[in-house]
Amino acid sequence: MGLGYLTLGQQSPTLSGGEAQRSSSSPNFSKVRTDAQGNAASRPGRGGADGKTLYVLDEPTVGLHMADVEKLLRVLHRLVDAGNTVVVIEHNLDVIAEADWIVDLGPEGGDAGGCIVAQGSPEALVAPRETGTPRRC
Repeated sequence: MGLGYLTLGQQSPTLSGGEAQRSSSSPNFSKVRTDAQGNAASRPGRGGADGKTLYVLDEPTVGLHMADVEKLLRVLHRLVDAGNTVVVIEHNLDVIAEADWIVDLGPEGGDAGGCIVAQGSPEALVAPRETGTPRRC
């Protein structure tokens, strides 16, 4: 989860937002593991292991090294493979490309945003559009 450099007993106010989010989420992520074939295998009786948990992550890659982003993606895939739902608010294109479904909000941030600019699978969103005109709110 990209937290190997933290020291035992490190005070929480010294953590960045991403570090705090990952450290508080880690116990939940460990509830789903893989079997010998690499398939998601639930641990009976644990929350999140029964495929009925919704995970919402707000920019979990902030401050992560690329190798740690890849580890995070593997964990998120295991959660989904176990039947859970994962919603990620993210700007990292490598993470976005791994999504099953994308909802792009905009066209700007703050008061100038909040409209669905585009939605669909990554493949559908990168395909040439017939109209050529971006949707606006």
